Amino acid sequence: MTANLRSALRYLNRKKYLYLMLLPGILYFLIFNYVPMYGVVIAFKEFNFAKGIWHSPWIGFENFKYMFKLDDFYTVFWNSLILSFLKLVFGFPFPILLALFLNEMRSRAYQKFAQTLIYLPHFISWVVIGGILVNFLSPTWGVLNLFLTQLGFEPVFFLADTAYFRPLVVLSSIWKDSGWESIIYLAAIASVNTELYEAASIDGAGRLKRIWHITVPGIKSTIVVLLILRLGHIMNIGFEQIFVLQNQMNLGVSEVFETYAYRVGILGGRFSFGATVGLFTSAIGLIFLLASNRIAKWMKEDGIW
Repeated sequence: MTANLRSALRYLNRKKYLYLMLLPGILYFLIFNYVPMYGVVIAFKEFNFAKGIWHSPWIGFENFKYMFKLDDFYTVFWNSLILSFLKLVFGFPFPILLALFLNEMRSRAYQKFAQTLIYLPHFISWVVIGGILVNFLSPTWGVLNLFLTQLGFEPVFFLADTAYFRPLVVLSSIWKDSGWESIIYLAAIASVNTELYEAASIDGAGRLKRIWHITVPGIKSTIVVLLILRLGHIMNIGFEQIFVLQNQMNLGVSEVFETYAYRVGILGGRFSFGATVGLFTSAIGLIFLLASNRIAKWMKEDGIW
């Protein structure tokens, strides 16, 4: 037994309880994320339930060739790209601003109350939120349209108008998830050295200057890492959110890869094609992940590896 191996075994023995605590998480990812990756091979096969994955005939890249020839594929690709970047541009900075705002609250009681209030939407399912939005925005009994008619305007069928669908998706996503996502930034802010704030106050720096020159640089590495991870999921819009808000009248802007794979692959029984769409979106996410991490390293920032 080499010295390095003995040292590693001693280290594992000292930290054995910590690694045991990691075991459930490792098993989760192995069972639900890594083992199912074997099924990706059906994207290169003409999958047949009777023959199974292993014995289904191999057809190479035929599914991908067929996908790229479809006219609606490019509509779905464009819809996914637009919604992804809208959620990134407007949704990603909001938890940061929210964390900065919460951190500046002087009353701890009010801060805890505000945090609890903004965390709650995260625990509401998209099915419930979809029902709330449908009723709130209804052209007949919706509160917003009742208010508009009182002002002399005509009722608007928001969920059927393609001009309103994307803003509704972005705003509802911000309302639901921003509070929960701000927890990471609040934890990063808590690790900033408080002596820096005291020194800045003595030097006459106001609150905004302290935020800009101390807090933001202090959490910059966290922002960069989370941005890279977000770019890795650039094509994952959120199936539940889109599905509950989608209807035949807004299908032209609401059909994204996740709902497209569900409609064509699952409902249409074309499982190989559904896997092809899923693999294509994963490849796009991987490209964005690698590129953004490389750019972060080039700019002397912390990456994810």
